[in-house]
Amino acid sequence: MSDTTYWFCVKHHAVETPPDMCPPIDRLGPYSSREEASRALEKADERNQEWDNDPRWNDELED
Repeated sequence: MSDTTYWFCVKHHAVETPPDMCPPIDRLGPYSSREEASRALEKADERNQEWDNDPRWNDELED
């Protein structure tokens, strides 16, 4: 298993590895594989969908 961490840059839409990375504000991660990092936006969208449909996290008030 590699000790390399992978990050996804939301500014450049690219997978990055240390030491050549964008600032933390522009990154998602860390991820354990390049493939996992490349799916960062897709995974974030999946989680957002789950949270939007979870009544424990839904901000809408019921009547």
